[in-house]
Amino acid sequence: MGRVEGKFAIVTGAARGTGERTARLLAAEGAQVLLCDVLDAQGEAVAKDIGKRAAYAHLDVTSEPEWAARVADARREHGRIDVLVNNAAVLWMQPLEQTSLADYERVVRVNQVGPFLGMRAVAPAMREAGRGSIVNVSSIDGMSTKSGLVAYSASKWALRGMTRVAAVELGKYGVRVNAVCPEAGNAEMFRPYVPAGVDPEVAASFSQRILKTQMQRSLADKMDDVARMIVFLASDESGSCTGTDFLVDGGNLAGTRIEVGKS
Repeated sequence: MGRVEGKFAIVTGAARGTGERTARLLAAEGAQVLLCDVLDAQGEAVAKDIGKRAAYAHLDVTSEPEWAARVADARREHGRIDVLVNNAAVLWMQPLEQTSLADYERVVRVNQVGPFLGMRAVAPAMREAGRGSIVNVSSIDGMSTKSGLVAYSASKWALRGMTRVAAVELGKYGVRVNAVCPEAGNAEMFRPYVPAGVDPEVAASFSQRILKTQMQRSLADKMDDVARMIVFLASDESGSCTGTDFLVDGGNLAGTRIEVGKS
């Protein structure tokens, strides 16, 4: 028996990165998984590779009609929705004075409005079933931030607040809502911000290596750690966990280790 055996889960942003790894792990642990993304070819390929426990459907998380359609399809085919993982996100890195309103709103629509629509769409099914787990993927930049992230950080801080409100409102129906705050995610998000020829995976972890933070792990290992946390929160093992933040940050918020002598 897997940790989420018999559950049905929807994962957004599942065509690559953390979403893909989460979908694979959920399926490996016994869940039926609907992978959702706008990268259709990649998403379909991942679902096919996972096998009979997975399916793919196009979903623009900013679209209310598309959310309604995906949830209606899921309820018709599976009869329930046990897990929602709001993972889809976009990154925009520009100083405050260089961030246009259009860029700011685009980030907020995907990273904040998307999870709002998702939570609202699945709430009736979970409420009727008397159970469910929603996992919102926030960020370490929703806990403590850096320059150049006014839009991204705003969306990720907001997602933590939305998580707590939803947990309070839905808890009496047996629905748990939590936020995961990773230090690392899909390296492809960084590609537009690194020079040509530079591996985005290296760029994504550059600051952590320079600052000599607590733990040094590959980006792939870090994303696997995030996926394992999400599966824990999706499972019944986390039955008393709701309305809170789960950091998967390698100890970054604990502080910075500075080399001052031999150790």
